[in-house]
Formats: sequence, structure tokens, C-alpha cells
Amino acid sequence: MRTLLAGIALAAALAGGNAAAQTAKPTVVLVHGAFADASSWNGVIRILQQDGYTVIAVANPLRSVSGDGAYVSDIVASITTPVVLVGHSYGGSVITEAARGHGNVKALVYVGAFAPAAGETAAGLSGKFPGSTLGPTLAPPVKLATGGSDLYIRQDKFHAQFAADVSQADADLMAATQRPIIEAALNEKSGAPSWAGIPSWFIYGDQDKNIPPKALDFMAKRAKAKQIDVIRGASHVVMVSNPAPVAKLIEKAASAQ
Repeated sequence: MRTLLAGIALAAALAGGNAAAQTAKPTVVLVHGAFADASSWNGVIRILQQDGYTVIAVANPLRSVSGDGAYVSDIVASITTPVVLVGHSYGGSVITEAARGHGNVKALVYVGAFAPAAGETAAGLSGKFPGSTLGPTLAPPVKLATGGSDLYIRQDKFHAQFAADVSQADADLMAATQRPIIEAALNEKSGAPSWAGIPSWFIYGDQDKNIPPKALDFMAKRAKAKQIDVIRGASHVVMVSNPAPVAKLIEKAASAQ
């Protein structure tokens, strides 16, 4: 009898554990883009954590689409819960690569981000429609001893180009701490798009000067996004200036069935 009761208790505990695992909130993995770092997600992270989500803001290497995608893919593989992958700017290209082959990625959220198809590049998508003014604001490339060149935005141009809707003081901090992207990464062709098989959500600002809003609209509609939010007056760093609607969309993606 004791053995039978113990067996019933164990089965109940396992069933309860499985149910808890199934109802657990997904882990949100945030991937920043070029000329930014993981702190660009701080406002969004505060909201998500307050609402009970586990959040990982990845330090994106910004070295290559395939290599950065593999780096994020390894992080996703280490997570036992469902995952919502969120990318900003070039980070969108990275999550498009990283999600491929992972059954635990339930949603992709593109925040002012590239969502390339196979063979497309970030540079090519930026130039597909008029509106990007990034080129003239770049500082002289930094030649690397290992080959290639790192790109930065000139600090005196950073506020107007990258973050026009945040304060001058905050933009100055972002300009000083910006992470460079190697030029080759912006011209690297993407592989098969994970958004073709994983539901996606998009949000961007209509005053984005890095990626033309028409390009963002094109990519969102091509991906058959579940929802497309356009924030009036928002710059390229919509997650910094408008963290609440960005967090809200991430949570909608996380709770979608």
C-alpha cells in the first residue's frame, strides 16, 4: 500500500511539475544592433521583469551575421523554457539566423529591425527604399589589424541620426558608449529566414533615419507579421524612447497561442 501511495504521490508531483513548466512565462532574449549595446534595452527590461519575465540581454558581438547568429543560437539552446527572440536593427538579422532549428523559439519580435530573406544584406535592405541618412554620419572607418574595418557614428551626428527623440544628455552617453560593427557584417548575405516558419511581430518609429520606414513596412508585411506597430515621431531607438509599447508588444508575442 505504501508503495502504491508513494507511486501516486510521485506521479502527481511530476504532473504538477510538467503543468508548471507548460504554464511558465517564456524567456525573453534581447539582441541589440549596431552602434548600441545591451543597455539600450534597460527601459524595456524593467517593464518585463516587473511583469514576471526572465530576460537575457545579449552582448551581440557585431562581427558577422552567421557568427553572431551562432552565438545567440547557443544561448537559446541553453534555455529550457520557450523563448521570445527580440532584435533591434542589425539584431534583427541576427535573430533571423539564430532562431533557425530551435523548437523552443515561439516568437520573433523585430524592433526597428532588419528581417532579411535568404541572400539579402542589411546594407541592401537599407538602400531598397529612400530615406536612410546613415552613410554621411559615419566616422572614418577604423582599420583592424585582423582585417576589415569597424564602423562608428560620429559623436556630433549621433543624436540627430540615431536617437533624435531622446534627450541630448542621454544621446551623448549612447554616442560615447556605442559598439562598432564590422563593415563586412552589413554586407553579409543572410540564410533561410526563420520568420517564414515562426510567428513575428514588428514595431518601429516613423522617423527612423537608419532604416527607412518603407523598408521596415516592406519587411513586416513580407513576413506576414501578426501585428505591426508604428510609433509616431519615434527614432531608430524606439525601445529607448518608447519602452512601454515595445514591452507591450513583446508580452503580446510571449502570450500568443
